[in-house]
Amino acid sequence: MSTIYLVRHGITPANRENRFAGRSSEELHPEGFAQIPQVGERLRRENIGAVYCGPAKRTQQSAAIIGGLLHVPVSPLAAFDEIYIPHWEGLTKAEIMERYGEQYPTWLSAPQTFELPGSETLAQVQERAVAGLHRILPGQRRNLLIVSHLIVLRCLVLYFRGGPLKDFRTVNIANGAILEVNPAPGGGWSVSYRAAGMGEGHLPDTGGETTS
Repeated sequence: MSTIYLVRHGITPANRENRFAGRSSEELHPEGFAQIPQVGERLRRENIGAVYCGPAKRTQQSAAIIGGLLHVPVSPLAAFDEIYIPHWEGLTKAEIMERYGEQYPTWLSAPQTFELPGSETLAQVQERAVAGLHRILPGQRRNLLIVSHLIVLRCLVLYFRGGPLKDFRTVNIANGAILEVNPAPGGGWSVSYRAAGMGEGHLPDTGGETTS
C-alpha cells in the first residue's frame, strides 16, 4: 500500500497575524513562498506520484510549488478544504472573542461539540476528508501527498490514530511540516512527524493552537 504524506500549507499573513483565514483568498506570505520549496526538496526522493490539495489559494500555491519540484500532477479536491465557519473569516482571535464570545470558549475547550447553524463541525470535516482519501487511494502505484490545513490534517491524524475528536488539540502541526503515514503491522496506521526543517520523529502531543 502507498505511503501517504500530509503537508500543512506554507505560512500566510493570517498565520503571522493570528487571524482565521477560513476559505478566503488568503495567499502565502513571502516567508511561505520561501518555505515550501524546502518542503519539496525534502520530499524529492519519496517516490510521490500525485499531489492533492484543498481548493483554497494558499494550499494550491503550496501544492503547485511542490508538484513542480517533483514533476507530478496537482489535483485540488473539495474534500481537503478548510472548515467552513464563514462569519469568523478574516477575524483575529481577539475579534472573534469580542464579537462571538459565547461561541469561542467551546471551540477552544471542547471543539468536538462545536456546532453552529451554517457552519461545519469537526465530525463533518473528518468525514469528508476521510471519504476523499479513500477515493484517491485505490489504484495508487506510487506514494501520494495531500496538502491541506491545520484543522483538516488534525482530523485526518486522529482518524489514522483511531483517536477521538476530543483529542483535536493534542495534535500540533506547524506550517510546512511533513507527516508520513504508513500501514502498521497488524493493522491500522503509523504516523510519524517531520517538523518543518527538522528530522523525523513521533507526532508531538501539545495543546498549542495556531490559525488555519
